[in-house]
Amino acid sequence: MTTPALLPLSGRRIPTLSPGASSFPHHRATLRLSEKFILLLILSAFITLCFGAFFFLPDNSKHKRFDLGLEDVLIPHIDTPKEGKHASGQVIIHGQGGHDEHRHREEEESLRDKIRADHERALQEAKEKLRKSREELKAEIQTEKNKVMEDLKKKDIGPKPLPPVPMPKVVGVSDGEPPEPDVKEKRDKIREMMKHAWDSYRQYGWGHNELKPIAKKGHSTNIFGSSQLGATIVDAVDTLYIMGLHEEFKDGQEWIEQNLDFSVNAEVSVFEVNIRFIGGLLAAYYLSGQEVFKLKAVQLAEKLLPAFNTPTGIPWAMVNLKSGVGRNWGWASAGSSILAEFGTLHMEFVHLTYLTGNPAYYQKVMHIRKLLAKMDRPNGLYPNYLNPRTGRWGQHHTSVGGLGDSFYEYLLKAWLMSDKTDTEARKTYDDAIEAIERHLVRKSNGGLTFIGEWKNGHLERKMGHLACFAGGMFALGADGSPDDKAGHYLQLGAEIAHTCHESYDRTVLKLGPEAFKFDSGLEAVAVRQNEKYYILRPEVIETYWYMWRFTHDPKYRQWGWEAVQAIDKYCRVSGGFSGVKDVYSSNPTYDDVQQSFFLAETLKYLYLLFSSDDLLPLENWVFNTEAHPLPVLHLGNITLPGSEPAQR
Repeated sequence: MTTPALLPLSGRRIPTLSPGASSFPHHRATLRLSEKFILLLILSAFITLCFGAFFFLPDNSKHKRFDLGLEDVLIPHIDTPKEGKHASGQVIIHGQGGHDEHRHREEEESLRDKIRADHERALQEAKEKLRKSREELKAEIQTEKNKVMEDLKKKDIGPKPLPPVPMPKVVGVSDGEPPEPDVKEKRDKIREMMKHAWDSYRQYGWGHNELKPIAKKGHSTNIFGSSQLGATIVDAVDTLYIMGLHEEFKDGQEWIEQNLDFSVNAEVSVFEVNIRFIGGLLAAYYLSGQEVFKLKAVQLAEKLLPAFNTPTGIPWAMVNLKSGVGRNWGWASAGSSILAEFGTLHMEFVHLTYLTGNPAYYQKVMHIRKLLAKMDRPNGLYPNYLNPRTGRWGQHHTSVGGLGDSFYEYLLKAWLMSDKTDTEARKTYDDAIEAIERHLVRKSNGGLTFIGEWKNGHLERKMGHLACFAGGMFALGADGSPDDKAGHYLQLGAEIAHTCHESYDRTVLKLGPEAFKFDSGLEAVAVRQNEKYYILRPEVIETYWYMWRFTHDPKYRQWGWEAVQAIDKYCRVSGGFSGVKDVYSSNPTYDDVQQSFFLAETLKYLYLLFSSDDLLPLENWVFNTEAHPLPVLHLGNITLPGSEPAQR
């Protein structure tokens, strides 16, 4: 008789025959296997029955069954009669023995009766369901579904009552009509451009984050995740209000009230959502007094807090609004967070604590400040990258343009927004600006002052469009500078404004490139093709406006009007406004994106440039980095929850 060989097949071992062997042993082996298999089935069924009986018992009965017959049970830190302490600090409760047996038997009987009754009731319900028609069952399921959804909605985004707090002093929120007819005419033109941008978005991209004005459809980028959060609406409503476009403002408010939902499975940029959404909603609340904006800002802010759950408290760059899971950009130095992102939260978060009474927001941003204050800074400069796991700097790259810019801006604005009581913020700003001036600010051979970028001990003689905001920042921070340097910083602001105007003036379209160099005989000109684009950015116009407010030099309005004419001529299309890919080409290609910041910042700063100074006076308002005005908090003797009393 030939013994069957065993060959593996899909993880099992099965009997097979050698060549020429009789079929009988195979048949017997099959019979033996079948018998064993039947026995195994019976055994497994018995075990399943036993376990099923246990698991279908209510929770308390399971515990009682396992406690039966135990002589002693260890229960920590409980004082009862009949106790004796162990050295470990635990207490022994001695078993009651056999005199409770009768009580246990009664309990078991009672449990059996209960299970039997539950079983009968379940069977009865099932029979009743089976008698119903398919339509009735469908309707019942839909009703249950709707109820669950409503409960979830109430739990997730239902408005929570906020404590009543005094409204900060709000002045100069509308009008600002200039006395000069020609200036008024220019301001009216800018309002018309805003209306064209808004109406186009309203018609072709409503509810989407942004607009593709050539394709005439909605557009979005990864900073907003995959959801339609209406970024343009939230970013633009305060501009509409300031310009007196009340019907458009009302449309935006209605969309926000009815459709803006943050309980979505979307991974968003903490920084971008903070400056555009929270900043935009808070500004709209303070300008209009409409509670819905405040409530929505708070709902969103709660969704951002999980981003701070890192070993250092430095937040992740991205957070999922539904799950709260955070992560950093893949391209950022070894998984680092970015200075301009985690350093641009202070203004909004202080206002959130003020409005909600929740100290968490204020404490989060103050923790970041304290952590940075303890760290060594190469040459007094702040590198752009910080690892949120280790608390160490990433590569030593410092910039007042992209990746660094608004960190410095928010140090100054934290001081201004506190009614100049946050002296720690002012001192940190002054020290940072001193290091920037020493290491990054240079004058070109042609006499243009620029701000370079520090990369691993080397100064790159290149300035980005984003860095052009610094002219306005230097002017804004001039008053209050140490060592009577107010005049110096106002002059530095003017020089930066001049350089950035040159970057516009030296192009064919009279619109500035994304970045421009100061070497090889070229000054304020882009060299690389991927730096020649203009995407409707506001930073140069922002600096013109601040310089106008502080000097009233007419050249700033002249330069602003040049920008208005260039944007209207080269960026305007029938479906809105588009960026262009090459400002040195007389026949440029469109990028087909109407950025939300064009409505939030570029057009707002242009409108303010041609308005009188009593519209949003700088003594009462501080603009966040997305041009959303937030009021100065004249707190007096009031202390923010979670903070120490401010010292003058």
